Amino acid sequence: MTVPSAKEQMPGGTPADSRNVDFIRRTINDDLNTGKHRQIVTRFPPEPNGFLHIGHAKSICLNFGIALEYGGICHLRFDDTDPAKEDTLFEESIQADVRWLGFDWKGKLFHASDYFETMYDCAIQLIRDGKAYVCSLSEAEIREYRGTVTEPGKPSPYRERSIDENLELFQKMRRGEFKNGEHVLRAKIDMASPNMKMRDPLLYRIRHVSHHMTGDTWCIYPMYDFAHPISDALECITHSLCTLEFENNRELYDWVVENLTLPSRPVQIEFARLNLNYTVMSKRRLLTLVEGKYVNGWDDPRLPTISGLRRRGYTPEAIRNFCESVGIAKANSVVDMAQLEYCIRDDLNTRAPRVLCVLKPLKVVIENWPEGKTEEIDAPYYPEDVPKEGSRKLTFSREVYIEQNDFMEEPPKGYHRLSPGAEVRLRYGYVIRCEDVIKDARGNVVELRCSYDPATGGGAAPEGRKVKGVIHWVSADHSSPAEVRLYDRLLTVPNPDAEKGEFTDYLNPDSLQVLSGCRIEAAVAGAAVGDRFQFERQGYFCVDPDSKPGNLVFNRIVTLRDSWAKQVQKTEDPPKPEPKKEKPKAEPRSVQADRPEISEKPLTPQQEERLNHYRLELGLPYEDALLLAQDPAVSKLFEDALARHDNAKGLANWINNELLRELKDRPVDALPFGGAELAELVVLMDDGTISSKIAKDVFADMLTGGGNPKAIVEKKDLRQMTDPAELQPVIDGILAANPDSVAKYRGGNDRLFGFFVGQVMKQTGGRANPELLNRLLRDALKG
Repeated sequence: MTVPSAKEQMPGGTPADSRNVDFIRRTINDDLNTGKHRQIVTRFPPEPNGFLHIGHAKSICLNFGIALEYGGICHLRFDDTDPAKEDTLFEESIQADVRWLGFDWKGKLFHASDYFETMYDCAIQLIRDGKAYVCSLSEAEIREYRGTVTEPGKPSPYRERSIDENLELFQKMRRGEFKNGEHVLRAKIDMASPNMKMRDPLLYRIRHVSHHMTGDTWCIYPMYDFAHPISDALECITHSLCTLEFENNRELYDWVVENLTLPSRPVQIEFARLNLNYTVMSKRRLLTLVEGKYVNGWDDPRLPTISGLRRRGYTPEAIRNFCESVGIAKANSVVDMAQLEYCIRDDLNTRAPRVLCVLKPLKVVIENWPEGKTEEIDAPYYPEDVPKEGSRKLTFSREVYIEQNDFMEEPPKGYHRLSPGAEVRLRYGYVIRCEDVIKDARGNVVELRCSYDPATGGGAAPEGRKVKGVIHWVSADHSSPAEVRLYDRLLTVPNPDAEKGEFTDYLNPDSLQVLSGCRIEAAVAGAAVGDRFQFERQGYFCVDPDSKPGNLVFNRIVTLRDSWAKQVQKTEDPPKPEPKKEKPKAEPRSVQADRPEISEKPLTPQQEERLNHYRLELGLPYEDALLLAQDPAVSKLFEDALARHDNAKGLANWINNELLRELKDRPVDALPFGGAELAELVVLMDDGTISSKIAKDVFADMLTGGGNPKAIVEKKDLRQMTDPAELQPVIDGILAANPDSVAKYRGGNDRLFGFFVGQVMKQTGGRANPELLNRLLRDALKG
């Protein structure tokens, strides 16, 4: 019997083999193939002492996902062994989070406390077997006796108590006859073990605290390392999946299972936990933020808690996709927040309807629009490339609101929005011209007086009229008030552990900005809590539970583009000195200078999606990715080429530095070749068939007459000379023709080496392989 890959396996199906799965699934496949297990049983065992965060989401997706893939079962088990910190409130939130992520434990809900009596019996068995003893050292003394990494521990003076004495003391511990900390139960293993976890670890401690499930039945509670393997074994868990911090605990896990009479023998497998930059991922720090009032509760949208992400507007699909994209590894690493943001943008791009919202309104009066007149404009909810339909009516009237930053009284060069005497198009509406600027007593712009062109309705434009700027707007009388909360990174540094001081010293003061007085189009007025929208040119937003009738509150889920990376680059990159102005030389021509200009227009959602894909997934530099993303025809050419050859950087380099430089005003669609031919050209260069110089000559032929690059190379015999027997005679002939230069080189003028290289390249038409040429030429010049 063979087992399938994770993606091939359907719930309830028969497993089969694949080499493309992670190390956990390979272990499971082997266990199924050998007949060790017939059904896979996993578990998700959170402590009910706080809210889950996105790191737990990875574990949820892994444990429940594996159970689904292999037709198995995943238990939800609360590790409630520390009553001082646990609460049913946390249990309820955890259950809600697991369900929201799309998983179901199907009635398999358990607590470690369900097994307290069995665990007590197990402890008694270890005492009777001489493998556990009651120790009366204090907590500080136990630490002192444990030793160090380089020095073995020393035995507790109570280690050799008799079995009867240990039984009596342990039973008294259960009856509550001792104070907290007066005694503990320890395993008797090896005080000299190189694994500190095996130096007589604690199994039970006294806690005179009421338990939220068992009340006052118990005053001794098992330690996690004792309760966990027993719970797994009692539930017949086949694979106990833990994060890497439990790697050293595995030896103790196995010891407990091997030294007790239990119904099964589970195995523990560790994987790397999910670490995210610019935030905190420990319950202790999250608790500090909540209890210290740095944030507004566990579901504050700035926190990485699942409830916080849910309130902010993240979707379960986006989080599951994110966890899948991170993958399963054996080494800890830090994931960039931008990767999570890419996943939510990717998910919402095809789901969130587009609407208009003005965050910082500036009133515009259209003076030549008749008072009282309104006009309904049909506006689509989704762009053309989204396979969804639907539209709404926008009301155009005499008074509208635009964004304050869409107007500048003294605009810089290249500014394409509204300014005195300038024109812009109102999205879906008319072209307007700014005629007058109204200011208050302090000189602040409070109102614009504009005119509109009746001939430009519905996106039309008279012949010869070019209007570069398009801005969003809402009708003053046909829009609703709204509060908008703009969320950003929780921290100003990627890793507070690498900085001095407390992590709270690096909280981002701009992680929350509340904008009141925003105006949103009327179609959104009836939105319900949790509804998500794309505010055009602004980002993705979600209706917050704080919303009230007549005044919706929106949380910004994510911006349309990753602006944080550019901010960080500006602060981290040192300023570069201004270059000296020199008279430009005729040759060589600067490739960078000949690049097309990057458009200043805001990116559309589709351009944004392409930019993030090229930059985050393909690893292209920001400017290269942006040049490719801003033109659909260029993007298509790049992606068609990428489908034939996976050298993304090489293809991007040819398009941005060679193709776009030569095209100028010529449309990409008019090229006499496509992505397949471009890919073949780069392949010929990458595999050494032609040199970069020859590649440019072939490319020039393709631009003028099209054709297959391989055929051009064959027809013109442009293949690189890679055979020494073919190249050596050319080198010998060049040296023989230039005896004076050879003598000068051998006399110490090594700058002449470039002269010889150039002569050989000229003789071979640029076909000589550079590495081979350099090697043969240096050998020949030695004499």
